[in-house]
Amino acid sequence: MKALRRIFVALTMAGAIAGALRFRGKGGVPPQQGGWREVPPPTPGS
Repeated sequence: MKALRRIFVALTMAGAIAGALRFRGKGGVPPQQGGWREVPPPTPGS
C-alpha cells in the first residue's frame, strides 16, 4: 500500500510541476522583428 501511495504522490507532483511550467510558459524576450502587419484596405469591385 505504501508503494502505491508513493507512486501516486510522485505522479501527482510530476503533473503539478509540468502543469506549472506549461502555464508559466517560456518567458523569454518577445521577437524584435515580425509581428503585426498593416492590412491594406479592400479595393472596390473585388
